[in-house]
Amino acid sequence: MRRCFWVDENSQIYKDYHDNEWGMPKYDDHELFELLVLESFQAGLSWITVLKKREAFRKAFDNFDVQKVAKYDENKINELLQNEAIIRSRGKINSAVSNAKIFIQIQKEYGSFSKYIWGFTDGKIIKNKDDKFEVSTPLSDKISKDLKKRGMKYVGTVIIYSYLQSIGIVDDHETTCFKY
Repeated sequence: MRRCFWVDENSQIYKDYHDNEWGMPKYDDHELFELLVLESFQAGLSWITVLKKREAFRKAFDNFDVQKVAKYDENKINELLQNEAIIRSRGKINSAVSNAKIFIQIQKEYGSFSKYIWGFTDGKIIKNKDDKFEVSTPLSDKISKDLKKRGMKYVGTVIIYSYLQSIGIVDDHETTCFKY
């Protein structure tokens, strides 16, 4: 079975992520928030680092309950900074809290974050057709700009492009991959 080039065939966690999640359309706001937070923590690191810490992140961040994360105070932030099981970056932790508040504002404005994010493509999936892979696109530029305008942090165009791949708005499976 052939997978995309980036999958480490010796890593079950990577294979499972590729086979069961990556590029699969996601519409549930809970999943969309979790992946937005995880993608922001991945900035400057490898995705496998985040995947290996995913369960610890779920535990530390109240299973990515956006309402709870939005209410984190300095005590909770300091607790997270002491948690060796997650990526301990004050900037990324602070942004997860402030981004949660903005995520909730977007939910109120659009009825759901899903409607907001999928609205950029009118609900359509952008499917790779030629194995010309990008790290950013005009679409990720547009979404990144909008999220930044709303006050979100760690949502640069490269992070947003990875996010769009992870939530299935962009399906970048290689044409030779069994998931194509």
